Amino acid sequence: MIPAAWLWLASLYGAASIACFVAYAIDKSAARQQRRRIPERTLLLLGLCCGWPGGLLAQQTLRHKTVKTSFQLAYWASVAANLAAVWWLCTALNTLD
Repeated sequence: MIPAAWLWLASLYGAASIACFVAYAIDKSAARQQRRRIPERTLLLLGLCCGWPGGLLAQQTLRHKTVKTSFQLAYWASVAANLAAVWWLCTALNTLD
């Protein structure tokens, strides 16, 4: 049986990834129509808060935010920080068993 903590974490990643993908799509649409954009800081924060898989999918499917080097460096740093936090959480949960 899968522990409840793992289901909770998977649900969090799923919901955050959907929200992050939608934010990238809205930003891409705004860029094309020369409307007000979503700040990069917001996109990065959504990725940091477990939404980075949705951000990565949006980057690849929408071809959005893939060329700007400063954004890519910050994005991958946020992915690394998120994965480190999840690793720490998982090891902490394993010590509780």
